[in-house]
Amino acid sequence: MRRLARKSFISRTGFDVAQTYEKISSLEQEAQKPDFWQNKEKAIELGELRDEKKEWENLEKRYFDLKENIETIAALEKESGQEETELRSDFLKETEVLGKDLRKLELKKFLSGRFDKKDAILSIYGGAGGVDAQDWAMILFRMYEKYAQKRGWNFKILDRSFGEQGGLKSAMAEIQGKMAYGWLKGEQGVHRLVRVSPFSAKNLRHTSFASVEILPSLKDELKKEIEISDKDLKIEMFRSSGPGGQNVNKRETAIRLIYIPTGLQVAVQSERYQGANREKAMEILRFKLYQKREEETRKVLSGIKGGKKIEAAWGHQIRSYVFHPYKMVKDHRTGIETAQVEKVLNGEIDEFIEAELKELL
Repeated sequence: MRRLARKSFISRTGFDVAQTYEKISSLEQEAQKPDFWQNKEKAIELGELRDEKKEWENLEKRYFDLKENIETIAALEKESGQEETELRSDFLKETEVLGKDLRKLELKKFLSGRFDKKDAILSIYGGAGGVDAQDWAMILFRMYEKYAQKRGWNFKILDRSFGEQGGLKSAMAEIQGKMAYGWLKGEQGVHRLVRVSPFSAKNLRHTSFASVEILPSLKDELKKEIEISDKDLKIEMFRSSGPGGQNVNKRETAIRLIYIPTGLQVAVQSERYQGANREKAMEILRFKLYQKREEETRKVLSGIKGGKKIEAAWGHQIRSYVFHPYKMVKDHRTGIETAQVEKVLNGEIDEFIEAELKELL
């Protein structure tokens, strides 16, 4: 009975979970071979699939427990002739929690890209709007830091370039957490702020822009695919600094790499040692070159197929944050909006991220 019912339960999710079970069975057969555990990628895949199976089975058990609970409540009410208000309230709360956990597990199925399981590199650049744009870049940077904290992720600042009045010209951080890149990749693009400027003596409404870039943290994974010759690199060394030019390190440990053929630049100053900063900068530069290559390939294929020109996602205004004359945050891709601007800037952005993940399918 349970096996038949499980098919019905799983079908509600919209995913072929049976495929996961079959893949586990196949890998477990391979695991009988002596050399299986030497293949790190397959061993990790089997472990992750087993974890996913446990999560589905846990959801299934909770679903049937709730089904039995409501039947018990109905029987008690029939016997007593009264509504079991407290039991019904507990049932509704548990049902809501189950629904949320189910949606979270469903969303994991959307994260199947090549790099989705990796940590993320977040970069933010102040755009048009002068001092207001630099202040906006700082607010966005803090929003993502708060979001990472809410998820239990580690937020490590790699580089910051401060404006004269305390905002950010640019900033970079590594976000370490399970599937951080997969969750955050849809945040890439231009974010627009409309508010009464705190820097305007006349209290004028001002529009500011900041660009968000999300890259996966890959370490050595693209070394063979993307080769960078020393002759194509210009390396600059400088002191790590804080607001107002305050020196953090006495020695020049910060690194800026400039890839001469394209002009791409990457600066990192988070580590105490120059070699570690250079290694992180090379990792980021290598992925940017990979990304550029993939984008050019898509453009060529699009031209061959007669499709529309594909613009860089980074050039799109993806979301607006409005404080005046009304309060609203609206995502222009999914249509999701809320009047709770302060909550959003406090890191409560799951609603926007989940909607965009589904759009990316």
